[in-house]
Amino acid sequence: MKYTTTLWDPDDDPDGNVQHIAQHGLTKDEVEEVLDNPAGVRESRSSGRPIAFGETSTGRLIAVVYEEIDADTVRPVTAYEVD
Repeated sequence: MKYTTTLWDPDDDPDGNVQHIAQHGLTKDEVEEVLDNPAGVRESRSSGRPIAFGETSTGRLIAVVYEEIDADTVRPVTAYEVD
């Protein structure tokens, strides 16, 4: 799964995906690392959206819920660290 474009809301949008992942202590770079090279992809039980799991270069295991816009474009919805 390799997307060439990741859609991010403006950094200052309080309801945007950048702020939402920041609330979980994550960065755009960490999210993109997992989207570029996930250890696995499943369907979110709560939203039905795809969810990618993987480890960041800093050793954090995270989950990224996202929307596929097209074959090359993805929009992260949220991300969080998992145990």
